[in-house]
Amino acid sequence: MTAPRSAVAGELGTSKAAARIRAAAIEVFAAKGYGATTTREIAASLDLSPGAVYPHYKTKESLLYAISLEGHHAVLTAIRNSDRTDSPAGKRLTATVTAYVAWHARNHALARVVQYELRSLSDEHFGIIADLRRSTSKVFTRIIEAGAAAGDFHPIDTEAAALAITSLGVDVSRWFPSNAYSDPDVVAERYVELALRMVGSAS
Repeated sequence: MTAPRSAVAGELGTSKAAARIRAAAIEVFAAKGYGATTTREIAASLDLSPGAVYPHYKTKESLLYAISLEGHHAVLTAIRNSDRTDSPAGKRLTATVTAYVAWHARNHALARVVQYELRSLSDEHFGIIADLRRSTSKVFTRIIEAGAAAGDFHPIDTEAAALAITSLGVDVSRWFPSNAYSDPDVVAERYVELALRMVGSAS
């Protein structure tokens, strides 16, 4: 099960200082990579002493975990909020893929960190994040299953289609923006077309 909102807030740190540290870390981690970044560099980007980070985050890994938790909860919330379960599957998939892809485009620095630095988390923290990722994938899987049951979708493989949709969405954060695509809404529209084709949409 995913953690309740109150537990997530506790893990993140609720102070303005903690939020500033996370924001600075996101930019440095996205630019240099987690492994090549030090807490000293993060503090320096805020004109703080290195010791100013530790009252909020005891280790660099705990800071990465807080960022990962924040990002994964944000994208899961975005797609859940966009999913109207009483709508036809085609509209549901359109809405959730739009939300998922646009979130990765608009939050590309944060998304790069939370999606591509997973290997640097501790085993315990990775397990929690992996649970959130499974919850995200299940949103798409259930929509595809509903569409197949209704005869609206004809997927070759439901799990493979859900994996392909989420993988493509994640990858947006790696390259966005580009010369061809700099508008999150346009990117999302193109990816919706791809997603509908992957599930064999009848419409």
